[in-house]
Amino acid sequence: MNTIPIRTTVVGSYPFPGWLEFASKNLGQFGPADIEEMIEDAVVAAIHDQVTAGLDVITDGEQTRLDFNLSFYGFIKGIEHNETATRKFGPAAHDQRGKNNIVGELLAPEGLGAVKEFQRLKKLAPAGPVLKASVPGPYTLSGRLLPNAVYKDRFAITEALLPVVRNELQALVAAGCTEITVDEPSMSCYAYKEDTKRFVDIFNRTVKPIAGKCNLSTHLCFGNFKGRPVGYRSIKPMLPDFLDMNVNEIHIEMANREFAEVELLAAFAEKMHVAVGIIDVKNYYIETVNDVAERIERCLKYVPAEKLSVAPDCGLSQTARWASRQKLANMVAGAKKVRESL
Repeated sequence: MNTIPIRTTVVGSYPFPGWLEFASKNLGQFGPADIEEMIEDAVVAAIHDQVTAGLDVITDGEQTRLDFNLSFYGFIKGIEHNETATRKFGPAAHDQRGKNNIVGELLAPEGLGAVKEFQRLKKLAPAGPVLKASVPGPYTLSGRLLPNAVYKDRFAITEALLPVVRNELQALVAAGCTEITVDEPSMSCYAYKEDTKRFVDIFNRTVKPIAGKCNLSTHLCFGNFKGRPVGYRSIKPMLPDFLDMNVNEIHIEMANREFAEVELLAAFAEKMHVAVGIIDVKNYYIETVNDVAERIERCLKYVPAEKLSVAPDCGLSQTARWASRQKLANMVAGAKKVRESL
């Protein structure tokens, strides 16, 4: 469904403006109208930076999502926030976040909020770029929930969340969204030790109602909590099973891994389009236009230009805005340079 060679895109998130981060920690001082105005202003800022960079595909920067999982848990009934974390101090890691208790049936009668985000993006974005929505898949979404007597393990929780995510995806398509990414970084992080066929089955059942109705992609990375990976960083365990994911495009982290296993992209390119993480979001080195062009040329040995998209490795929420802005601009310029040479 993508017809642009070496298309430039993003995963989903973009850094919050400093004032939004401050406001999110002092919400009690603001009324509902104040908060909605701040959110719109933040989305306008995210759109501005992406459009100025020249991206073919933009998002709302996920400016309403204060946490990758927890923001969605607020829409799901049956979850009780658990403040207890096993570690309060020291270097950042997931054990400082704690997990959440399941206290009832997991339901989201009002959806997960992604449709409202997309409608806001449609209202505020200029004509031209493709508008994309990103939603976490059910396995990744299950990651901060504790099993109980009803949901006995992570896979049982995943199965309960699967229809919730599936309904959200259908609602996005109904709202006119033509570009959707289902984020499943937990699947790529744990492919080395879990049943990859089971992962693919979960994914395909989640997206079944919208397959063929939009440009559907999945984002697979190795974690980016506070700018740190958390998974076993190899593509090899994903193969060959992940080739059976029912998607138009697969997005794979590459830059942070110095393009290790780049040759394995060829197997994905035989079955689908490939979005390559060409920009390292965990590094404050600003890739030059020539860096980007050289990396794209490396990818073109394994992925044809008409099937290749380029993007940052992950969402940009953990990267300072000044760096994100310049990284995106250079990524677009590098892609344009190679595109013109084809």
